[in-house]
Amino acid sequence: MTTPVEEHRFPCDNCGSDMAFDPGGHQLVCDHCGNTKPVSEGRSTAIQELDFNAAVRGSLAEAEMEETRVTSCPNCGAQVAFDADIHATECPFCATPVVADTGTHRHIKPRGVLPFRLDERDARKAMNTWLGQLWFAPNGLKDYARKGRRMDGIYVPYWTYDADTRTQYTGERGVDYQVRRTVVRNGKKQTVLVTKTRWHRVSGRVARDFDDVLVLASTSLPKDYTDALAPWDLSYLSPYTPEYLTGFRAEAYTVELDDGFTEARGHMDNRITRDIRFDIGGDRQRIHSAKTAVSNVTFKHVLLPVWMAAYKFRGRTFRFIVNGQTGAVRGERPYSAIKIAIAVIIGLLIAAAIGYGMALQDDIVLR
Repeated sequence: MTTPVEEHRFPCDNCGSDMAFDPGGHQLVCDHCGNTKPVSEGRSTAIQELDFNAAVRGSLAEAEMEETRVTSCPNCGAQVAFDADIHATECPFCATPVVADTGTHRHIKPRGVLPFRLDERDARKAMNTWLGQLWFAPNGLKDYARKGRRMDGIYVPYWTYDADTRTQYTGERGVDYQVRRTVVRNGKKQTVLVTKTRWHRVSGRVARDFDDVLVLASTSLPKDYTDALAPWDLSYLSPYTPEYLTGFRAEAYTVELDDGFTEARGHMDNRITRDIRFDIGGDRQRIHSAKTAVSNVTFKHVLLPVWMAAYKFRGRTFRFIVNGQTGAVRGERPYSAIKIAIAVIIGLLIAAAIGYGMALQDDIVLR
């Protein structure tokens, strides 16, 4: 199953123009007449978790599902949705021209959304600051990015998982102690302290209840990019309402729910391993076995805010993404061969100058 990037529109009650969500005012604003409208739902409403096993069985309530019209980007594979009157556009993930196609996809609706806190101007400022730190990047790319089109605001899909875990383990606790040893160094006998470890068999149980283990549900962006945007403050999650998406796009998931849980289990197991080591105690630990029972697994499909720019430069696509909540930046880092060559030459000149200075100083001393 694949799913799309969606666009939502809310007409202004005053003039009929499209309204857009304003990150600063947390409301809808009409750019044409300035009319404002509050978002219908806020943070105070609890976001309902859904039963994981029911979703995997395909038995979620019909109200939790939706269908959208999509087409696939021929370059990066991103799924893009269009309004019925749009026949061609540009992929927001790689700047490739896309011709609209027909077809629908059925998927789980989002339950929560983390609204944008940075507007496009602040996101571009953060990106330009980051670009300014890339001395080896080509000047042409920097100039092209800074003078290019507006950045796209996109809500990226994630899964969150909750689960209760109980783990039985066996292992060994290591306690360090020191003994004196006589060694010969440079022909002389010396007494040194050598660290030894005394091991004791142990077994026990640890329990941990996981809340909101976050897993990227998209393959349109490199995972190391999105991982670098963390952390996200999920305490600001709001119940999903399309009004938050006005003026933005929202990509739906391409990583299936059960596949996402496989990754979430990896995060959980790492945390459980640390818990076991802490429970074993001592100076060193060995874990021989760990059997984990997982229960009460629930999930949410949530959307997190990202500003993105995709630029075509000398036949290549370069992407820059900005965390729409915190302003953290990540992007592709091209290198300028000319700048690297200049840096190497400068380094060699500096090394030669230092060497010449030292030789000159030695010559003066000898005289």
